[in-house]
Amino acid sequence: MTDTLPTSETFSDHLLGASIPSRDTRLRLVRLDRTLDEILAAHDYPPVIRNLLAEALVVAALVGALIDEDDEESAEGEGGGQMTMQAQTEAGIVKLLVCDFRQGAVRGYADFDAEALAKLGANPSLPALFGKGYLAITFDVPKRGGRYQGIVPLEGESLSAACESYFLQSEQVPTLVRVAVKTEGEHTLAAGLLAQHLPDGEVGRERLHVRLSHPHWEHVETMAGSIRHEELLDEALPLEALVWRLFHEEDEVRVFQGKPLTRGCRCSVEHYESIIRRFSQEDRAEMRNEAGDILVDCAFCSRIFTIDA
Repeated sequence: MTDTLPTSETFSDHLLGASIPSRDTRLRLVRLDRTLDEILAAHDYPPVIRNLLAEALVVAALVGALIDEDDEESAEGEGGGQMTMQAQTEAGIVKLLVCDFRQGAVRGYADFDAEALAKLGANPSLPALFGKGYLAITFDVPKRGGRYQGIVPLEGESLSAACESYFLQSEQVPTLVRVAVKTEGEHTLAAGLLAQHLPDGEVGRERLHVRLSHPHWEHVETMAGSIRHEELLDEALPLEALVWRLFHEEDEVRVFQGKPLTRGCRCSVEHYESIIRRFSQEDRAEMRNEAGDILVDCAFCSRIFTIDA
């Protein structure tokens, strides 16, 4: 195999990208460690919700990374692209689960019925948690012309499977997602791999949605699907080594390091003041409490901000 490897190795809290040119395939890998613990520490989640949100954050990082490297020239802040993933139901135990990814910053939270959850047992299925829900993935990428969204039923045994369905149904892009989560005490480790057959190639190439069973994709899907949870969660194993194990027989594999990952809650007094200024004086008056202040509760970081109205 001919490879193009970065000079350093990638372990946790850092994205890794790869491509296999001869197979028209791109790969993204991530392992969340300290960043994941920081996000989960904002709420006292029970183990089931903790693991569900950990899986969702890994999926958000993998999917967000697909747009992030194409957005390198955008300025930091409001000019950068963002991916938001939302799983929601009206009658399920998990009312809302939302994560977003923006220039290497990831965040997420879950809203759920604790009493109903306690009756389900230790390992409830995704349908048991959500009932008849839906998964919405929204890309907001100014460099590509703005905002677009796809919505699919929340089906399958995991959020990873629902994400695969999203790409197949909404974008006609064959996709494989594998995620592993492990919790020991107060520490949670989660990791994942995304493999995707590119929808467009050279001029004149047959479009993939016409023929989804492409032999190149079938090969990649088989190899990527063989990855074991123990490999993804092995903190001593560089992500580059995982790519090598899976695809060392290919003629060429290109590997590049993406951005480091951080806890991405963007809440601050200044941020909320800028939002509140957009409301009329009458609206702001209705928001005030008895002391004359406006209280803003950030669901992502579980903090309450006092804004002088």
